[in-house]
Amino acid sequence: MELLIVISCSLIMAAVVDVSLQPLLMQQHVDDAYNTTLNSLRRARDLSAMDMRTYIVTFLPAVPGVSGGTITAVDPNTGAVLFNEILPPDVTYHVEPGQPNTAATTPDGFGTAGNGAFDFDWGAAGDVGGGTTIYFYPDGTAHDAVGNVNNGVVYMGIPGRLQTCRAVSLWGYTGRIRGWQLYQIGGIWTWQQR
Repeated sequence: MELLIVISCSLIMAAVVDVSLQPLLMQQHVDDAYNTTLNSLRRARDLSAMDMRTYIVTFLPAVPGVSGGTITAVDPNTGAVLFNEILPPDVTYHVEPGQPNTAATTPDGFGTAGNGAFDFDWGAAGDVGGGTTIYFYPDGTAHDAVGNVNNGVVYMGIPGRLQTCRAVSLWGYTGRIRGWQLYQIGGIWTWQQR
């Protein structure tokens, strides 16, 4: 009887620990994906300036059950892969319904999040966004495949959980990269710089 009580108490404690750790693990995965994305863009920009070469960064969407998305940096002259980063499988590049989605409310005012998770290529007149590729030049600027300045945003989070939404914006003229988090302020979801 005593053994059954000890086993029951142990199972209850294990369940309580599991339930209380789930939100922490979820938050850690989101933060890891955010940091990976932010640091990958900064790393590619810095390598481009340091090596005096143009490098290409490409975002790929999630592969169900494998990854939440991939970031690859390549030297277009040699085809060599500089680095390849993979997001945790439960965090994906996506736009969650309910995110602020007007030019006045998106991070740095780029696009409307209507092109999906990868909303780059907002720089030249007539651009419609939606690009997934960034060319970092040695002078620190970011461009698209045809040489236009490339501004934009990439969105990520855990599907179905608005409070986990993060974004990274890029100013093509300067190569400035900023991180954002979605917060609820006064009942309104708002992007705030991290």
